[in-house]
Amino acid sequence: MSAIPAAADVLAPDLEVLNLPEVAERLGLPVTRVHQLLRDGQLLAERRDGVLVVPSQFLAAGGVVKGLPGTITVLRDSGYSTDEILRWLFTDDETLPGTPIEALRGDRGREVKRRAQSMGF
Repeated sequence: MSAIPAAADVLAPDLEVLNLPEVAERLGLPVTRVHQLLRDGQLLAERRDGVLVVPSQFLAAGGVVKGLPGTITVLRDSGYSTDEILRWLFTDDETLPGTPIEALRGDRGREVKRRAQSMGF
């Protein structure tokens, strides 16, 4: 079994995060399936005080926020680390407006993915 990739504690300390059992409960999945989502790059986690946590904004009713897994894949394929991807997703962008994760949650995934693709060049 491969290790679960995780970023360092790179996000704002006041950002709401969930530990993996809480993520599993919200998604209605066993925690081992959440581990697999993290290994497959469908979700990202960071390590806070030695505990793996996932930003609560990554979850929507019924699953992972639409467009997030594809955006993660595009950025990973462009050479971005988990730390860099997390920072980018939660960095304000006046032209969106808001952060990329807010745009994904607001059904503006096409624009977020376009920006992620352009970052690779």
